Amino acid sequence: MDHASPLERILRGVALTVVVVFFMFPLVWILLMSFQTNETILRSPPSLVFQPTLDNYRALLGGRLVGAGSTLQVSYVQNLMNSVILSVSSVSLALLLGVPAAYAFARFRFRGSEDIAFTLLSFRFAPPLLVLLPLALYFQQIGLANTYIGLIWVYQLIVLPLILWIVRGYFEDISPDVEYAYRLAGHSWFAAFRKIALPLAGPGIAAAGLLAFIFAWNNFVFALVLASADKQPVTVGALAFITASGIQFGQIAAAIVLSNAPTLLLALYAQRHLVEGLSLGAVKG
Repeated sequence: MDHASPLERILRGVALTVVVVFFMFPLVWILLMSFQTNETILRSPPSLVFQPTLDNYRALLGGRLVGAGSTLQVSYVQNLMNSVILSVSSVSLALLLGVPAAYAFARFRFRGSEDIAFTLLSFRFAPPLLVLLPLALYFQQIGLANTYIGLIWVYQLIVLPLILWIVRGYFEDISPDVEYAYRLAGHSWFAAFRKIALPLAGPGIAAAGLLAFIFAWNNFVFALVLASADKQPVTVGALAFITASGIQFGQIAAAIVLSNAPTLLLALYAQRHLVEGLSLGAVKG
């Protein structure tokens, strides 16, 4: 029961409002900019009163970048589809490989297990520039340069260690007694993993998958070096909005809104699993 005084509740509400406004204001401002022309955005002083327009979204979806007296062809829709293909495929592969590996690290103790797990985790913290040059040369030799398969493979350096270590923690927080009882009934360890461990760790796996998807979606360096324009995601394709004729702020804002929409919708759809998964194991019995 909350025994706070009315003044404390008011101050708490004011503080919460300030925090929400502080973090939401840039997002709202970007959304408003996406419905304005460059002239409206750059006027001084800025104003919240303007005539909204959908020209920025039409230009993006139509594949043309409208500048100061010039029109440049862009492949924003293709970049968006590339982001979807790369992120979904890399996270799916990481879940397929990482979840069973996380279960093995959580349930079985074998020689060198911690060293292997730490080595995989170190890939996540290694600077991308450290491996980009060898990877670029290696991919050219084996024919994986500028291919979806090559990029999905490289994306595993980002998402696989993340999924492995997060999901491993969830499996460790689940009591193995239920699985042992299920195996005493004559079932194999794989059946116990599939029918007992996976459902119990489901929210945690969903949370790890969502976080991995966000990291993969926001990746910039790997795709910039290892892919050409027809395979690059939106994070790299956004460079097309900086031209010799100027920076198209309205179309950049529209591109930000469209590129963040998939992750926002996915987070809203999976928010129940996300909250449950992130809080799983916070209280141990």
